[in-house]
Amino acid sequence: MKRVAITGPESTGKSSLASELARIFNTVWVPEFARDYLVQLSRPYGESDILKIAEGQLIAEEQYFLKANQIVFCDTDFLVTYIWSQVKYGRCDSWIEKKLSEHRYDLYLLCNIDLP
Repeated sequence: MKRVAITGPESTGKSSLASELARIFNTVWVPEFARDYLVQLSRPYGESDILKIAEGQLIAEEQYFLKANQIVFCDTDFLVTYIWSQVKYGRCDSWIEKKLSEHRYDLYLLCNIDLP
């Protein structure tokens, strides 16, 4: 089983790319957990929410991994939550840092605003 992380800044097409690749490869893709989490939040998010988002993303990834057909496409990774936390708060939870160094993907696709 292979894991592909699709990473990069917001609004660069990560979800569209993950969805289309999953369709082409007849498998599943892991949506970005933060989207639904933040929509359901009835207050402005805080630093502790970034940790909850990272934890939720990992749980979702493991659930989709069990349903995948040889490959799973992940719409985001720990690098995104790490950078988000560093930019917003100047630090990052040690759990996210640990997962960033431990949790590996077989391939990383970096999206940017210069891709059509």
